[in-house]
Amino acid sequence: MADNSSAQIELRGVSKTYAEHPVLSEVSLDIASGEFIAIMGRSGSGKSTLLKIVGGLESPDRGQVKHGGMQLDRLSERARAHFRRASLGFVFQFFNLIPTLTVDENITLPLALNGYGAQECKARTAALLAELDLVDCAARFPEQLSGGEQQRVAIARALVHAPQLVVADEPTGNLDLETATRVLTILEQGCRERGTTLVVATHSREVAAHADRLLGIEHAQLVELAR
Repeated sequence: MADNSSAQIELRGVSKTYAEHPVLSEVSLDIASGEFIAIMGRSGSGKSTLLKIVGGLESPDRGQVKHGGMQLDRLSERARAHFRRASLGFVFQFFNLIPTLTVDENITLPLALNGYGAQECKARTAALLAELDLVDCAARFPEQLSGGEQQRVAIARALVHAPQLVVADEPTGNLDLETATRVLTILEQGCRERGTTLVVATHSREVAAHADRLLGIEHAQLVELAR
């Protein structure tokens, strides 16, 4: 599963073990720029671990992880943090919004952390509030929102700084089917319109059906899955 020499993201021989239990074993994968990859597997199979390694949140025990030719696993923790802040967006099942910040402030946060000026922050945040139908929610706090609204805010926060890659861990797992379908559509369209690479870990066949490629983790190995 490593055949694209021009891949944006490259994994080579990636292995990860927890408590002497191999979660990933000699995994190799290429992901092209703008591609939508869905990763399926039972709970505990290693989906979230693979996402964390792809996104630089964890380092493999062995193997290489490259983004645009840069070997992520060789960077210092400080350099990896800077890379994540500038180049990645994250969407999680339980939203991970900051409860003491308003919707507007939650979305603006990645821009502020990356040093954007006040006018740019305001313009980008306003554009995504409109795009994701969140204008009326801008001054509210997360606890005042529905689950679907909170996940749309999380998507806006992930996209606002125009990252190269968005990783999403069970982004619809905490939503009802109708809301999940809408949220998935927003996430997919937002990434495709921007040419952003999207890697999603999911249990949902509905989510997986939208992906360009469907992969699974079986016995710590990455395999191609039929649709």
